[in-house]
Amino acid sequence: MQFEAEVHQICELYAQTPQLAAQGVHVISTDEMTGIQALERTAATKPVKTGSIARLEFEYTRHGTITLMCNLDVATGRIVSPTLHPTRTEADYVAHIQRLVATDPKGYWIILSDRLNTHHSATLVEWIAAALQLKDALGEKGKSGVLYNMASRHSFLSDPRHRISFRHTPKHSSWLNQIEIWFSILVRKLLKRSSFKSVEALRERILAFIGYYNAVLAKPFAWTYKGKPLQL
Repeated sequence: MQFEAEVHQICELYAQTPQLAAQGVHVISTDEMTGIQALERTAATKPVKTGSIARLEFEYTRHGTITLMCNLDVATGRIVSPTLHPTRTEADYVAHIQRLVATDPKGYWIILSDRLNTHHSATLVEWIAAALQLKDALGEKGKSGVLYNMASRHSFLSDPRHRISFRHTPKHSSWLNQIEIWFSILVRKLLKRSSFKSVEALRERILAFIGYYNAVLAKPFAWTYKGKPLQL
């Protein structure tokens, strides 16, 4: 089945990551965490005391939201070149990938993402073609060539011959994308129990947490699933 083959491909990529990293290939898991709310609790948290747990105020004031575009280096477990932005448009995603690749402009990149339409945009294809100095005509979106539709753009972006190429998880399989594991860590260790007076304060705290995580906590995730159906 196509689904099983795609799952197996992602698991094989994770298994091969240490060898690829030794050869200088960056294996990156990327995605967006949208609608992160800057919530300010209306009363201070009551700290832990003997015989009682910390108590969080349940009422809060909303100060807006932000989107985190994040890259996990699968080989090291570190977060690389994060983007915090109000939106997650096609242009935002391309700019995010540009900043990521700029950390090693001549390097080899395998970037894992889901199948969101902004991850298969004509703008992204055009930038990749320019970055790789590919001379072949790309055609026209909705009419012909590589740019014709999502399927044709997907084939181009997934081409393993390219120095910058993408792998995409199957539909409804976000659990295959390791960055989702890191997002759950961010929620548990920072977002769930914190209070933020503004979006800018939220932004600063997220960046500070990423710095701390990279310095103290980062390590590769132990990925043991090999793509085989689970036995009941």
